[in-house]
Amino acid sequence: MHVRRRITGTAERPRLTVFRSNKHIYAQLIDDLHGVTMATASTNVGEEKAYGGNLKGAVTVGKKLAEEAKSKGIAKAAFDRGHYKYHGRVKALADAAREGGLQF
Repeated sequence: MHVRRRITGTAERPRLTVFRSNKHIYAQLIDDLHGVTMATASTNVGEEKAYGGNLKGAVTVGKKLAEEAKSKGIAKAAFDRGHYKYHGRVKALADAAREGGLQF
């Protein structure tokens, strides 16, 4: 929670937040000033529903989120890892989002 206290998302630079469970991983781009979720991606929703408890699922979510952000004109984001360590699935999602064109 210490990380989330210091990060705020705006319309120009939304907050990229990550939630991981044992079976799935979720990511959102949030504008905190207006209270709006601008883009989402997860392994639990959509036609490509897959197991997200591994690195492959995290990379898929990172790429999907970057594509959706690009289509909405978002180039920069503030990465909010929450209480998770920057390691494993969280790092894989962040790296895939960077490869997809998001800057943090």
